[in-house]
Amino acid sequence: MTSHKLSPLKLIKYFAEAITGKQTDFTSGSIRKAIFMLSIPMILEMLMESIFALVDIAYVSQVSVNAVATIGLTESVITLVYAIAIGLSMAATAVVARRIGAKDVNGAKEAAVQAIFLGVLLALAIGSIGFFFAKDILALMGAEQDLIDEGYGYTKLLIGGNITILLLFLINAIFRGAGNASIAMWTLVLSNGLNIILDPLFIFGWGPIPEFGVMGAAIATNIGRGTAVLFQLSILLFGWSTIQIKLKDIVVRTKVMLNLIRVSLGGIAQFLIGTSSWVFLMRIMSEFGSEVLAGYTIAIRVILFTLMPAWGMSNAAATLVGQNLGAKQPERAETSVWKTGKYNAYFMLLVSIGYLVFADQIISWFNTTPDVVANGSLCLRIIALGYVFYAYGMVVIQSFNGAGDTKTPTKINLIVFWLFQLPFAYIAAMSFKLGAMGVYIAITSAQVLSAIVAMIWFKKGNWKGVEV
Repeated sequence: MTSHKLSPLKLIKYFAEAITGKQTDFTSGSIRKAIFMLSIPMILEMLMESIFALVDIAYVSQVSVNAVATIGLTESVITLVYAIAIGLSMAATAVVARRIGAKDVNGAKEAAVQAIFLGVLLALAIGSIGFFFAKDILALMGAEQDLIDEGYGYTKLLIGGNITILLLFLINAIFRGAGNASIAMWTLVLSNGLNIILDPLFIFGWGPIPEFGVMGAAIATNIGRGTAVLFQLSILLFGWSTIQIKLKDIVVRTKVMLNLIRVSLGGIAQFLIGTSSWVFLMRIMSEFGSEVLAGYTIAIRVILFTLMPAWGMSNAAATLVGQNLGAKQPERAETSVWKTGKYNAYFMLLVSIGYLVFADQIISWFNTTPDVVANGSLCLRIIALGYVFYAYGMVVIQSFNGAGDTKTPTKINLIVFWLFQLPFAYIAAMSFKLGAMGVYIAITSAQVLSAIVAMIWFKKGNWKGVEV
C-alpha cells in the first residue's frame, strides 16, 4: 500500500484477504494495511460475539425480569473466575506472537499445547464449583429467593459447562497470536450462529424439545460453543493454520508450561482486579431491586455490542506488538499502537453519539418496563461520555499485554478500579444518595482515568524490553 488513499477496489481486495487469512506475518510492509488485515477479522469475530449477547438477552427478556437479572448476576461471577483463563489467554497470545515474529513455529506450537492443557485443568475446577454450588453463588450475589428458584439452572449449566466457553476463548487467542485472526473469526461465526438458532428452541420449547426458560440459554451456549471447540481442535490437528499440532506434540512440557504461568500471572491479577470490581458494582446495583438490575444488565449487553469491535482492534494491536517485538522492531510496534488507537477513537466517537441520542429507543427494544428503560438508558448515556478515552485506553492496555508486560496493566487496574472506582461508586450511590446513577458516573470516570494513566506509562517505553 503505497498511496495514502485506498480505492474501493483495493479495500474490497484487502477485505477478502483479511477474512480468508492469507497474510499471517505482520512484521513488514504498511502498518495501516497490517492494522486493517488483522482488525477486520477480529472486529467481525467480536461483532459475532456481541450480536449473540444481544440476541440472547432479547430472548431471555421475554421470559421475565428475574431471568434477565439472573444472567447479569451469573455473568458477573463467571467473569471473575474467567480472569484466570483470560490471563492465560493473554500469555498464550503474547508468547505465540513473539515466537511467530521470530520465525520459531515449533516454539509457538509448544506454547499452544501447554496453554490448552492448563485451560482444561482450570475449566474442570471451575465447572465443579459452579455445578454443585449454583444456588449459593446467586445467594452470595444478593439474589432474592424467587430469582434463585427460577434462575439457578442457568447458573449451574453455564458455569458447570464452562470448558466450552473457556477453550473457545483460549484457542482463539492462540490463533490470533499466530496471525490467524480469520480462523478465530470463523469459529465464532459457527459458535454464535448455532447459539442464535438454538436459543429460542431451548428457551421457549419446540416440538419434542421442552421449554427450559432461562436455563435453555445455557444449554444452547454449551452446544453451540462445544461444536466450535471441536472445529478449532480439528483445525489445529489437521494443519489448516500456521500452527499444526500432531499427536507426538501432545505431551506435558514443564518448562514451557511454567513460562506460560509466569507470563500469565500479571494478566490473572490484572483481570481478577478488573472483574472483581464489576462483581462489587453488581452487588451495589442489586440493592436497588430487580428492575434497576435488569436495566443495568441490558445496558451492559448493549455496550458490549460496541465494545467488542473496539476490542477487536485492540487485539489487533496486541498481535502487531508481539510479532514486531519478536522481529526486533520495537518502533514499528509502537507506531502500530498509536495508529490503532486513533482508528478506535473515531469508531467509539460515532457510537457514543448514537447512545446519547437513541438510548431510550435502544433499551426499549429489549424491555418496555418503564423503570428498566429509564435505568438502562441512563446507564448508556453516562458511560458513553467516556468512550473516546476508553478507545485509546483499551488499545494501549492490550498492547502492554501483547508485549508480555502484564504487570503494568495490573497496576493500572489496581489504582483505577479498586482505589478509585469502587470507593467512588459506593460513596456516590449510598452516601450521596445518587443510587444507580452514582455507579454509572464511577464507571465513566474510571474509563477516563484508566486511559490517561495507561498512555503516560506506555510512552515511557519499558514494555519494549520485556522478555517472554
